[in-house]
Amino acid sequence: MTAVRLLDAATVERLRAQSLTYPEVGRVFGELPTGYRHLRRTRRLPEGTGFDEASRALLQWQVQARSGLRVAASSIEVEQDAVVVLSVGVGPLALTIPCRVVAVVDASNRRGFAYGTLPGHPERGEEAFVLERHDDGSVDFTITAFSRPATRLARLGGPIGTGVQDLVTRRYLRALDG
Repeated sequence: MTAVRLLDAATVERLRAQSLTYPEVGRVFGELPTGYRHLRRTRRLPEGTGFDEASRALLQWQVQARSGLRVAASSIEVEQDAVVVLSVGVGPLALTIPCRVVAVVDASNRRGFAYGTLPGHPERGEEAFVLERHDDGSVDFTITAFSRPATRLARLGGPIGTGVQDLVTRRYLRALDG
């Protein structure tokens, strides 16, 4: 497992007190709201990838950590209302990405979670990470998101920001490969 750092209590309290930066909470599991870029990508995990093992990794922030992001969270296990600060880059060029878990999926053949953006995130919106086990034992990993720029820099980035989001999504989709 790639290391996940625990956030200090004061940071957790501060992040939990903040409002999400968008009003359409939970919509990543239904009809995606208008006015946002929509993303939905599904990848079948390699044959032999166990659903329980992949679920454990997903619910311990490993998709983010294995994708090259630094992960600091309120808990090692994803849970409702957990907060996480993802980061990439170094020094003054480091980008911090604060989020709060808005839903956890825990069914016999479907597991995952969704988080929403908090103030300081370059985008506003929601992203879901869901594993689904089929009757034949195969496992699909689906990422669904809606987002739009929240900062001036993100707006100025335009197509570059979209390209970065697509690159990170591809990394996420491969992070659970055995």
